Amino acid sequence: MQRRFYRILLSGWLLTSSITAMAQQKKHPDRPNIIFILADDLGYGNLTSFNPKSPIPTPNIDRLGAEGIRFTRFYAGNTVCAPSRCALLTGKNMGHAYIRGNTRLPLRPQDSTMAQVLQQNGYTTGMFGKWGLGEMGTTGSPEIKGFDEFYGYLNQGHAHDYYTNYLYQVKAGKIRKIPHDTSVFTHDEIMDHAYSFINENKDKPFFLYLSITIPHAELAPPQKDLQAWLNPDGSSKLGPETPYAQNGGTYRSQQYPHAAFAAMVSKLDQHVGQIQALVKQLGLDDNTYIFFTSDNGPHKEGGADPGYFNSNGPLKGLKRDLYEGGIRVPLLVRAPGHIPAGSVSDEEWAFWDILPTFSALTKSKTLKGIDGLNYAAALEGKKPVKAHDYLYWQFNEGYIQEAVLQGDWKLIRFKYKGKVERFELYNIVDDIGETKDLAAENPAKVKTLKAIMAKAKTPAENKEFDWSDTEK
Repeated sequence: MQRRFYRILLSGWLLTSSITAMAQQKKHPDRPNIIFILADDLGYGNLTSFNPKSPIPTPNIDRLGAEGIRFTRFYAGNTVCAPSRCALLTGKNMGHAYIRGNTRLPLRPQDSTMAQVLQQNGYTTGMFGKWGLGEMGTTGSPEIKGFDEFYGYLNQGHAHDYYTNYLYQVKAGKIRKIPHDTSVFTHDEIMDHAYSFINENKDKPFFLYLSITIPHAELAPPQKDLQAWLNPDGSSKLGPETPYAQNGGTYRSQQYPHAAFAAMVSKLDQHVGQIQALVKQLGLDDNTYIFFTSDNGPHKEGGADPGYFNSNGPLKGLKRDLYEGGIRVPLLVRAPGHIPAGSVSDEEWAFWDILPTFSALTKSKTLKGIDGLNYAAALEGKKPVKAHDYLYWQFNEGYIQEAVLQGDWKLIRFKYKGKVERFELYNIVDDIGETKDLAAENPAKVKTLKAIMAKAKTPAENKEFDWSDTEK
């Protein structure tokens, strides 16, 4: 029913509807709508505006930057999903965030989110897709953390199944588990709820957090989407394919993993285009910011082949790395009434800056005790009033990694159990691919960045995220 309604919606809105929407929007020009689209495991090189050699065209996503601004040095909160989302929503980096690893630990009562900040300023808030910061009945459930509406997955493990028999929904302040048709690709259902949310809230300020689940594995798009990447004889348009076999893992088998991945990125691009079309049709263009980015670098799970697609572009590393390929992500922002078209910026900022930036854009309160800074000026191609002296990350999945970025220089620490720690130093401006370790040649710079690394963090409050140097 919802999909049929949306097709009717896109076929043409009555002129009076658009006029009404524009009139309503003009009543709150100081509280623009915000749509934040977060792709899952999309690499820096998976967009043609960042990597012209990408074999998958992404014209709709690229248009966000062509009609707005494209940031080439923007960073995720972490190199995996849960902590990256924690940094995004709470404004804290991995030296201070509560959730510092890929876990099902919920946010605590004292962990405020950007949704709560905007909700308190009169915004209607909706979140659709993958949450990852608390299960139903915990202190981190989405209805407790500022969302008026929600539809999707509560944890990242469940989100691996695109044909699940249940999802979760928040309505009227209540969350419930609801049945889902296992023949329907969940991403399509999630997008239908997002379209409905925009339409239903067009006459008042709204915040839409669209935490899309693709192109994360499993690589199982609907057959009609896969078919677009297959030849009439059933072979892949991307050449000979090596099938992916499940082998007891969580991801189902896929005969054409290259074609399946391409189909998922194409579907993502199409739906971003539909979001733009809907905003325009409702007359909301001049008072709506649309952000697009990814939660971390590209994955190689379930048959995904980032090498074939050049998914990290010129960068080194993938998801679970603190090299640039694991944490540097594309960011495109479109807001015709606020951002000059065709801008490109190399301003360095990160997920934890989004919350205070949204506070500034919407004239909402600013949370205290966070790591993020207001980068609203950067959206107009200007220098922020205050910029970071450095950016910091940490990741622990089998071994400890830490990274500090200060200007052109980046230091990465590796500590494996039973082995001496190792440091690597790169000039990421001269060497964007981090091909030459300069640590031995620059001991003074290593010493400086090691000191920053030491002061950038506090002990983790939960023992799951023990970043100490003691052997375990």
